[in-house]
Amino acid sequence: MPTTPDAPPLTGNLLLAVPSMQDPNFKRTVIFVAAHNHEDGAFGYVLNRPLDQRVADLLPDQDLGALGQVPVYIGGPVATDKLAFASLQWNRKKSTLRCQTHLSVADAIHELSMGHEVRGFVGYSGWSSGQIEGEIERKSWIISPAKKVILDVEQPAAMWGAVLDEMGPIYQLMANTPERVELN
Repeated sequence: MPTTPDAPPLTGNLLLAVPSMQDPNFKRTVIFVAAHNHEDGAFGYVLNRPLDQRVADLLPDQDLGALGQVPVYIGGPVATDKLAFASLQWNRKKSTLRCQTHLSVADAIHELSMGHEVRGFVGYSGWSSGQIEGEIERKSWIISPAKKVILDVEQPAAMWGAVLDEMGPIYQLMANTPERVELN
């Protein structure tokens, strides 16, 4: 995807860290880009870093119903003192992922009652104007349309490889790259 100012925004796409990325915040991550424009930058959530906690663990004094059992993920390195909710819904006809962010507790409970997948995120991933475009030009990220596998994968840690596997033979090779190539 071109990264010129007239290129379409990345909103609704996935960013997959290249195998060589060593930044511990983003190594082998899958990020859903919830918002992007060239003036304001980009915002999204890491989808494959579970915190191994549920919402009820972080909000024990609230009556949450089913929301209390929703898993919480590390959404990124920005604002890690905040808990945010997002609703994810796959559109079969359009093969697109709809993501509603910044949900209140009441909104998240409502989305769950509608049968949509809701996730809690501690922190988010954000880029200032031009920053994500520069990282893409330096080949730090692989861009992919959202794929249903991100909702279906049983082990979040396997999501990075599962998305790459669906992208074709070259990406399948990347998916099977050992984390520590130097040990081979």
